[in-house]
Amino acid sequence: MKLKEIRSFFVKMVYADHNRSRNVVRSINRCISELPSDGVGLNLGAGSINFDNRIRNLDVFPGENIHYVAKAESIPEKDDFFDLIITQEVLEHVQDPFMAMSEIYRTLKPNGTLYCQLPFIIGYHPGPTDYWRFTKEGIEEIIIKNGFKVEEIGISVGGATGFYRISVEFFSVLLSVIIPPLYHVFKALFAVLLFPIKWLDIIINLSSQKDRIAGGYYIVAKKPAE
Repeated sequence: MKLKEIRSFFVKMVYADHNRSRNVVRSINRCISELPSDGVGLNLGAGSINFDNRIRNLDVFPGENIHYVAKAESIPEKDDFFDLIITQEVLEHVQDPFMAMSEIYRTLKPNGTLYCQLPFIIGYHPGPTDYWRFTKEGIEEIIIKNGFKVEEIGISVGGATGFYRISVEFFSVLLSVIIPPLYHVFKALFAVLLFPIKWLDIIINLSSQKDRIAGGYYIVAKKPAE
């Protein structure tokens, strides 16, 4: 396994495992289970994720399972085409998320489903760029302004995970002042040492103030039937 693949696996399984959170997995599985057998879905900003053979993948970089190489602001498909669109931790990397959401709305069929997942408390992470962060109200605003009807909104990862991500970056950046080339080594080290902090999400999410420091949110919405 190449160093790049090892790093990617480590990030996915340890540091940035938000796509594997219980709330995220449950909600996405429900959306996919409601996709008709002859339906067509889109994973917008798919990377290496391949959900289902009915779901096509779009990314800015070509790859083995990528069906469309394009930006989210310009989805290369006709109006009212997809039954389901999934986008996970993508719109923060998009220069114009409102235009991207307009494209999502355009290409979804009436009564089609959108699953959108976005970060709130999380450090800068270019992929290849990084522009935005979203509060709960911010996510609702970008969804509703484009005509969607919200069905469900929830925390993808809680404040403990948000604190974990910021803490890992804080100590890694701090120590990199002394030894700049070891920033990524420090980051891997603190990602492991501080990992148990994430378990406190179970407690944090019981608080009525949990939205102040949530790591991120997911939202399920419908395009109204005509």
